[in-house]
Amino acid sequence: MLVSGDAHPELARAIAHLARLPLAAASLSSFADGETRVRIEEDVGGRELWLVQPTSPPVNERLMTLALLADAARAAGASRIGAVVPYFGYARQDLRHHAGEPRSAQLAARILACAGIERVLALELHAPALENAFPMPVVQLDADEVLLPALSGRRWTVVSPDAGGLKRAQRYARALGAPLAAVAKARRTDDAASAIAVLGEVRGEVCLLVDDIASTGRTIAAAARALAAAGAAEVHACFVHAVLAERAVARMREAGVRSILTTDSVGPVSQPDIESVSVAPLFAAALRGRLR
Repeated sequence: MLVSGDAHPELARAIAHLARLPLAAASLSSFADGETRVRIEEDVGGRELWLVQPTSPPVNERLMTLALLADAARAAGASRIGAVVPYFGYARQDLRHHAGEPRSAQLAARILACAGIERVLALELHAPALENAFPMPVVQLDADEVLLPALSGRRWTVVSPDAGGLKRAQRYARALGAPLAAVAKARRTDDAASAIAVLGEVRGEVCLLVDDIASTGRTIAAAARALAAAGAAEVHACFVHAVLAERAVARMREAGVRSILTTDSVGPVSQPDIESVSVAPLFAAALRGRLR
């Protein structure tokens, strides 16, 4: 059975429909002081339960709701408890950059394990190696299967907006039969400030920036400006997780990004100028087949 959290009930319903699995009723509310209250309202004793909850903004509330649902499922006698986490918040905080900092991604994963979650089904963690930090088995899915069909039929030059996304860009370039380029920071001298440089031929080309997360939109906007300065004819953007903080879309549009393609991993995408594809088929297929 599936149980939906409060972050993305539409996605939970779509996964349940495609996977032909029952969706157990649950009530979620808050006490007057802001504490979250959850209750699974059906008999789940002896059942394998999958809790559907991206830990999207507000991340702390979504994470706590997922942990509370897991504890409720365990108390109700579920035989096994898994979590479908299309977007995992804290994934970008997996390293200590300064003394006195936590490794927040690892701590969030341990919280879920302590609550009783035994397996996690995730979509494109920010760092693929992060699955090793989870105390429980993690299966990572790629969004390629739902994004690439929407990109086919057009001649692109695929561009990674930074060095960290180069493997993803290579994968998209191979699948689309497209040339590859990248945007990188290069120092003119040892004391000079960093400048953005484009690696690859983009003059006169229709460029597709591919990334995993768009939060503030600054990375894509900076890359779009660099491509325009290098002579690109058009710049478009494709990313998996549409966190989209305030002014993120406006920032990308102002930088010359003509179109945006993303998924509904974080939540429903309601902005009319953004094309969104659903990740429900990916998770339904995994639940029906890969994890059995």
